[in-house]
Amino acid sequence: MGIQGWTFLIVGLSFALYIGIAIWSRAGSTKEFYVAGGGVSSLANGMATAADWMSAASFISMAGLISFMGRDGAQYLMGWTGGYVMLALLLAPYLRKFGKFTVPDFIGDRYYSQTARIVAVVCAIFVSFTYVAGQMRGVGVVFSRFLGLSIEMGVVVGMIIVLIYAVLGGMKGITYTQVAQYCVLIFAYLVPAIFISILVTGNPIPQIGFGGSTTEAYGGQYLLDKLDGLHEQLGFAAYTAGTKSTIDIFFITFALMAGTAGLPHVIVRFFTVPGVRDARKSVGYALVFITILYTTAPAVAAFARVNMIETIAGKPYADAPAWVSNWEKTGLFKFEDKNGDGVMNYVADKGANEVTIDRDIMVLANPEIANLPDWVIGLVAAGGLAAALSTAAGLLLVISTAVSHDLLKRAIMPNISEKQELLYARIAATVAVVIAGYFGINPPGFVAQVVAFAFGLACSSFFPAIFLGIFDKRTNMQGAISGMLVGIAFTAAYIIYFKFVNPEMNNADHWLFGVSPEGIGTLGMILNFAVTLIVSRLTPPPPADVQQMVEDIRVPRGAGAAHVH
Repeated sequence: MGIQGWTFLIVGLSFALYIGIAIWSRAGSTKEFYVAGGGVSSLANGMATAADWMSAASFISMAGLISFMGRDGAQYLMGWTGGYVMLALLLAPYLRKFGKFTVPDFIGDRYYSQTARIVAVVCAIFVSFTYVAGQMRGVGVVFSRFLGLSIEMGVVVGMIIVLIYAVLGGMKGITYTQVAQYCVLIFAYLVPAIFISILVTGNPIPQIGFGGSTTEAYGGQYLLDKLDGLHEQLGFAAYTAGTKSTIDIFFITFALMAGTAGLPHVIVRFFTVPGVRDARKSVGYALVFITILYTTAPAVAAFARVNMIETIAGKPYADAPAWVSNWEKTGLFKFEDKNGDGVMNYVADKGANEVTIDRDIMVLANPEIANLPDWVIGLVAAGGLAAALSTAAGLLLVISTAVSHDLLKRAIMPNISEKQELLYARIAATVAVVIAGYFGINPPGFVAQVVAFAFGLACSSFFPAIFLGIFDKRTNMQGAISGMLVGIAFTAAYIIYFKFVNPEMNNADHWLFGVSPEGIGTLGMILNFAVTLIVSRLTPPPPADVQQMVEDIRVPRGAGAAHVH
């Protein structure tokens, strides 16, 4: 049937499943649209959260980053996984106990201010659009290679699919679609990983193969020793050697951690379960489901890197394997014969290097590079789309909810009916899809980089406001608003300056304290915390009822009942 035939079949079946689920679980009320009626089981919510959280960046880009960056790429693994644990322990149960639909809802009520609510809405929309651009780009990359469409046309098809189930089903439709998408994406990630682990190391468990020896066909030495040797032969730093400064690694990792804990589309998932205990249980399930992919990613990265180098480095272009010409058509693999010898010189020296490879292709091209069956390649395409579309849907719901519920219902038009609010939510989602599609066609970077910026922006704006909102009664409206504005303005300005205004200065010599744009969200967060705490202490404390509300969120029901007051 061929790669394209298998891809059409598997992707077509998965899309039919997603749309069928959306029609079956169509939202009929705002509660169903925003939080799936609050009746989702812990297990289903755990799967949906994992799919929501493991975006195109996790599925497509993360192993690609580790594949090219070696040890330095571990910051993405540590940051995203650590962030999820931080969210689970520090924020999710308290926010669920508070019982509001959205992060701007929490911030608006906790800081007793429409201004705070609107600032939070703007931050939520800004962060979500930055993040969703990366997802749409991932959709375009998959379509362009496997379905023969241009990246632009692929983004448009992705927009239409997301629009159907996000606008029709709301959170209810998205939740059950994400359960299906998790099953598709994890199966699609593990099947080729297991196959390639057997080929490269003789071990069917990729995580163990990653730390073991290769088969005789690959030289019979430790996998990471082999990679170090291959890298050094080509003039690159050893695969297991770090090249980034310790401070930058720390700042990027923490920006990803605190950014995860402040991401509105993940936090809203904890409102879809019946109670606080269910929220904690679903966090545990999600962590298990996420760990399966995240512990496999370094192995996938290493296998892909070995196979890629061995099939192209120093080989004649005329004898290049089929995957090279397949990916050349997408523009994501380029060979430029600088010295006219017809050999693909893949080396660290930029002047002599003749091969340009987009990092986002490594997971998608991996089965082709390893000569796996065509159906496995089609399965990986379906998995990449499931990862991108699940997160895109969650983000679009955040944007539509921020506009219809937080901005219109709670701030500008408080008297609109539930039916009107639902209509505005669907209109907002539609407009958001169109804007997200534009950013997917004209992306400001490769997928994981764009997503890293979104995490930096969430880290510098939301995280301190949510954290102090739960754990510091004295934090008031003036402090929270000032902190959010300073944090997001500083972080966005730094990213825009080095990425768009003056990209030639984007290097460690010009960065503040040696911190890259990917890690600057941590500094923005520190500024946010400092401004919030100082301004809060210099202005009147919050009203007594707000301080009591903070006590109630933090203290378990019935605690202290035996004390004499």
